[in-house]
Amino acid sequence: MIIPALDLIDGKVVRLHQGDYCQQRDYGHDPLSYFQQYEQQGAKLLHLVDLTGAKEPSARQIPLLNKLLSAVSIPVQVGGGIRTEEDIKALLDTGAKRVVIGSTAIKQPALVTQWFQHYGSEAIVLALDVRIDDTGMKQVAINGWQENSAATLEQVIEQYLPFGLKHVLCTDISRDGTLNGSNIELYREICQRYPQIAFQASGGIGALNDIASLPISGVAGVIIGRALLDGKFTLTEAIQCWQNA
Repeated sequence: MIIPALDLIDGKVVRLHQGDYCQQRDYGHDPLSYFQQYEQQGAKLLHLVDLTGAKEPSARQIPLLNKLLSAVSIPVQVGGGIRTEEDIKALLDTGAKRVVIGSTAIKQPALVTQWFQHYGSEAIVLALDVRIDDTGMKQVAINGWQENSAATLEQVIEQYLPFGLKHVLCTDISRDGTLNGSNIELYREICQRYPQIAFQASGGIGALNDIASLPISGVAGVIIGRALLDGKFTLTEAIQCWQNA
């Protein structure tokens, strides 16, 4: 499926380049109109990142999230700096279908394992953002991509599989925001290795051709942010392209 994405800073719709808060592109102060438009055009799932909350959890945009999620009838997965169980509860209380967890899954696996056991695998998406070196090693980056962890993508997946891991959002950092296409080889490899996981591809979609080559890789869906915001194609066109691939 096609998963439209919005990143929010202080109520504004933005896109960061390679995760850099100093390089942001502004798309206005009306995230609600984007969400409603995406729902009307046939989206079955929306992806939302609270970048304000990611930087400062005490500043999480809960009133805005409440407003946005109550205005659409399709499921929304929400991420951005999830560090504590209170963060998860707060987001689920806004109506989020799933909570997207990134760095905390690497830094505090015992804690995140408890969350899987308590909330179930349908409520949690692991966001694993990787840097791939010349040998093909997929190193997971943390802290808003500011540093590499010691863990590889495969190590993290295998750590959580016994606890029911089902949803993984995997980004090749080198492709993010570039509009240069997805890393099809990466997705083909991990989908074949872990068929029980519903992978969400992310990063690099710039044209309909980039979407057309994804379903064959085995991913369950693709997150599209900037290309939709920039009007490279409509969501309706993207969904048709996915279905016809």
